[in-house]
Amino acid sequence: MEAVAMGSAFLSNRYVQLVAAMVRTGVLGYGGGPSVIPLIRYEAVSRYGWLKDEEFGEVLAVANALPGPIATKIAAYLGYREKGWTGAAVAMIAHILPSSAAMLALMSIVQRLSRSAAVAGMIAAVVPVIAVMIGMMAYEFGQKAVKGLGWAAGLAAFALTFLLLEVVPIHPAIVIALFLAYGAVHFRMAERLRARLDRSKRRKEGDV
Repeated sequence: MEAVAMGSAFLSNRYVQLVAAMVRTGVLGYGGGPSVIPLIRYEAVSRYGWLKDEEFGEVLAVANALPGPIATKIAAYLGYREKGWTGAAVAMIAHILPSSAAMLALMSIVQRLSRSAAVAGMIAAVVPVIAVMIGMMAYEFGQKAVKGLGWAAGLAAFALTFLLLEVVPIHPAIVIALFLAYGAVHFRMAERLRARLDRSKRRKEGDV
């Protein structure tokens, strides 16, 4: 019983959880930042409950607007949120170290592997998995955006985002900053509009 209690206490230690989560995301996050984001979201929101889904979406938006690798920034934020500056350092090292060690170990044979038909097939096979993971996360965030903004404003935001990113085009960080600024005033504007409509309705009812 004592051994079980000690094991349970070890697994519930926040530093251990940070290391385990960041090592898993660092090892399994094939393809760089975009493919790692759904993995980090699962660890932070579903497995350990450090954040709610809405807060993770806000962290993701801010991290996208800042310079540097997005996965490293989110790892640092999670570590800092849970254990301060020490937690941020632990989370970043745990996330970076596995892939860095693997890169150094395999550097001497990269050229040979890049010409391998088997490796090319592995890469081709994993791409759809990553695309589906990112698509599922985007769909869930889209649902939350429409629920928060309403269908009209949500669809307009999607269309405007596509226009700014693909047609204009504008740097994604600028687009994120613009929508963050809009989001800061959206609910205040909506509340004022509802108050005006309520006053107008009461006036009409009073006239009747």
